[in-house]
Amino acid sequence: MTCRRTALLALVLAVLAGGAHAQGYPSRPIKMIVPTPAGGPIDTMARVVARSLSAALGQNVVIDNRGGAGNTIGSAEAARAAPDGYTLLFSSASGLVISPMLYANPGYDPLMSYAPVAATTDIPLVLVVNPAVPAKSVGELVAYARANPGKLNFASGGSGTFPHLAGELLKSMAGIDIVHIPYKGGGPGLTATVAGQTQVMFDVPATVRPFVDDHKLRLLAVASARRDPSLPDVPTMVESGFPGFITTSWTGMLAPAGTAPEVIAALNAKVNEALASAELRATLKKLGAVPLGGAPQELTRMIAGDIGRWGPIVKKLNLKAE
Repeated sequence: MTCRRTALLALVLAVLAGGAHAQGYPSRPIKMIVPTPAGGPIDTMARVVARSLSAALGQNVVIDNRGGAGNTIGSAEAARAAPDGYTLLFSSASGLVISPMLYANPGYDPLMSYAPVAATTDIPLVLVVNPAVPAKSVGELVAYARANPGKLNFASGGSGTFPHLAGELLKSMAGIDIVHIPYKGGGPGLTATVAGQTQVMFDVPATVRPFVDDHKLRLLAVASARRDPSLPDVPTMVESGFPGFITTSWTGMLAPAGTAPEVIAALNAKVNEALASAELRATLKKLGAVPLGGAPQELTRMIAGDIGRWGPIVKKLNLKAE
């Protein structure tokens, strides 16, 4: 009987402590780990979301870039952090779905190592080439690559990122030989493509648009189900002769596993509040991103769904971390 009373008392105290913690949360700045270098598309999304979330929470949300190894370095660090709500992870489908399939020991499990907070944005990839490549359409790019096997390089922000997977999917579907060059983040990969060190890249519209406008990159296609309203003259990969070639990259916010449910609920409410703000929605529209939000379970379903969707493709292509 005494043991039961002791256990009940401990449970009550834990619940009360959790409630008190949530009521006073957050009482200091929050660190948000972004597992990519500064300047890439995920970092850009993280910063615009963090700015609005800071206003909603009344505390600064400080970005901590920990890039490298296909998003696994920063993701593993976030998984090891104290589950107190003061260290969060802002990652993408690349880091949470694909990288764990490619790396033998990524240091985290996407469904077990974190407590999901909320899905944040969804954004399609676009296919661009350096203007030195004599191709103004996907068909012309494929024809050139077939005539010059192994001479074109395609950049990505690292093995396991969605731009890497999209490039491998194009290679497989088109039957072409182009060489993958992984960089430590989308920013360095884009810089290399603009400079002509690599010639082909999948990236997000917001980061490539300034270079396309300056004629430093040529935009060939968008990898969404329908044409992007901000790019009405750019065909989809499906329209370009690749049925089923739809690759969008979502982002989401997570906390280390074991974070108090009350803290997750508080964060989720504030993330949804931030995503509903007119200012953030306008900014995301300019970046070509769609705000998501919703319950934490929605992010879990997205992760699990993409694992089921991309797992067979990764296995078929026999992709491994380089």
